Amino acid sequence: MEPVKITYESIDDYITQAPPEIREKLEAVRKVIHEAAPEAKEKISYQMPTFFLHGNLVHFAAFKKHIGLYPAPSGIEAFQEELAQYKGAKGSVQFPLDKPLPLDLISRIVKFRAAENREKAAAKAKK
Repeated sequence: MEPVKITYESIDDYITQAPPEIREKLEAVRKVIHEAAPEAKEKISYQMPTFFLHGNLVHFAAFKKHIGLYPAPSGIEAFQEELAQYKGAKGSVQFPLDKPLPLDLISRIVKFRAAENREKAAAKAKK
């Protein structure tokens, strides 16, 4: 028998389902994203909290040992040096749960991605 998969209806729902010690970190990431891109809309995509602004802006998620941030490959590339101390991949970075979250860095990544998405939307609108 397959285990029951949890599906989330909202970011509130996602955060509520997380262990108490992780909820605070998820709320902090959410708050920073809201402040960096106040016009972005919240949704669940790929069963992860997602912010949408002229397309996917950034996803984030909780795991056993880290908070994952998914700002697309361009968001990782633009902050490559600052992100070098963290595990990651082409479009993701892992912030360990046992260390403080780099909220200022997350904010700058989100602002970069928001500007990038706005530019793409403006260019598309001109066509």
